[in-house]
Amino acid sequence: MKVVRSYLMLTKPTIMLLVVITGAAALVMEATFLTRPLDAILVLLGLFMTGGSANALNQYFERDIDAQMARTKDRRPLPLKEITSRAALTFAVSIGLAGVALFAIRFNILSAALALGTILFYGLFYTLLLKPHTAQNIVIGGAAGAMAPVISWAAATNGSAIEPWLLFLVIFLWTPPHFWALALYRKSDYETVKLPMMPIVHGIDATLKQMVWYSIALVIVTLVLGLFGTGYVYVVAAIVLGVIFMQKMLLAYKERTAQSEIRLFLFSIVYLLALFSVIILEGMTGLNRWRYGA
Repeated sequence: MKVVRSYLMLTKPTIMLLVVITGAAALVMEATFLTRPLDAILVLLGLFMTGGSANALNQYFERDIDAQMARTKDRRPLPLKEITSRAALTFAVSIGLAGVALFAIRFNILSAALALGTILFYGLFYTLLLKPHTAQNIVIGGAAGAMAPVISWAAATNGSAIEPWLLFLVIFLWTPPHFWALALYRKSDYETVKLPMMPIVHGIDATLKQMVWYSIALVIVTLVLGLFGTGYVYVVAAIVLGVIFMQKMLLAYKERTAQSEIRLFLFSIVYLLALFSVIILEGMTGLNRWRYGA
């Protein structure tokens, strides 16, 4: 069981929970697979395998960095030497290929291509080029983490629409304030390994200012999403969650303490989880028929 857990940890299961839920929200909004639960499950499985592959590749390439950081050296399987680097690479490539094959064979080439592109973008381009060389790494790299709704929609329709891209934009705008809150809290870790994170390159003040602007844009886009395939329950939830998110964001900006930074980081996870869970519950119960702006 310890070995199974070690391989599971390579996928970054907490992140993958968010990925699967955001992908599920797109499936519910699109609705084709609501009457085909097996296909819905297979899409989510494909997302887990391809997203988990990207995360495992990230850990494989960053195993030496992870061994130096307090946040990761006692938690991740490669620094702990629970599995070998070769085994981790084999696992990453295997589940990635299996996930892409699942999308290609069961669904369509478009979803398979998007899934493969996400693996390559995050596992290679972000990890090897963006992260070590630019303070905008998480902004650009965040596109990979936001692709689940687009891939899900493509699997269901062999096409796209405005709705999955709005979901994409929500996740994309959420990523900088979410990750930079952690980067502020763990600033010394990133200084140790000399990664050019925003708080190190541009300072705390500039980072917090950008986080505020991204947060404002995020809340606006969540409300715009209320015009497309969601209902009043979602709109109320987006307003309430957005108010709380902005309160915590502005508190972090004002106080600039480790406590306010970690509280913002932890709530940001709850925020995204709750927002997309409401979309799923609305769609599953039919409440999204009562639409704002309809």
